[in-house]
Amino acid sequence: MDFFGKKEDYLILETIINEMTLRVPVAKLQDVGVRPPVNPDELEDLVSVLSKADPRVPANWSRRFKNHQEKLKSGDVYQVAEVVRNLAARNRDASLSAAERTMYERARVNLISEIAPALKVSKEEAEEFLNAALEKGVLKPVKVVKKKVEAVKKAEAVEAVEEDETVEAVEDVLGDADL
Repeated sequence: MDFFGKKEDYLILETIINEMTLRVPVAKLQDVGVRPPVNPDELEDLVSVLSKADPRVPANWSRRFKNHQEKLKSGDVYQVAEVVRNLAARNRDASLSAAERTMYERARVNLISEIAPALKVSKEEAEEFLNAALEKGVLKPVKVVKKKVEAVKKAEAVEAVEEDETVEAVEDVLGDADL
């Protein structure tokens, strides 16, 4: 390409999500931090990051937010996957703050834009792939809900015993659950 009277080779990047075209001088690729896209073989590693069952993140909001920001700025697809996984888990257990929700949505968009070309699928299909990976770990349905229901029933039974209610009343509260 010829820009400002100077001939230079450019790498042309077209984004899937925002339909934007970027032209980066080949000589500046390292300086800018352009890396090759994720290939299909790397998706298996990405899924293992996304499906890790119990992520450990700081409880302190500001520390957690800063940690996630640093991971997103790194440009490393696996660190972006960690942010998506961590925020998905947090969203499952408690609602996200507005800032975390925005971060979660942006991180998901980044990941979807990596997955789609690797699988050669639409962004909708890439999003389904992402959701399926999350459902293998942090978004596993049923067991978590069942445990919470059992815990509430046990708490109600203990309360009934403390109030010196009859055994029948405790059994009514517990149903099939064991003490």
